[in-house]
Amino acid sequence: MMTRLLKSFLADASGATAVEYGLLAVLVSVGMLVGLTAFSDSLNNTFMLLSNKIEPK
Repeated sequence: MMTRLLKSFLADASGATAVEYGLLAVLVSVGMLVGLTAFSDSLNNTFMLLSNKIEPK
């Protein structure tokens, strides 16, 4: 009985798709965080440059 239960558990692949989608979502999220962090530094520098140019002296 225990071996049959173990075999059926190992043969069941219905949860594998959910795990794969979860890993894919994590990978996309990490990539977005890294990209947006790098972009935010550049954008902040651009706004600081514009702010310094606009300020009256």
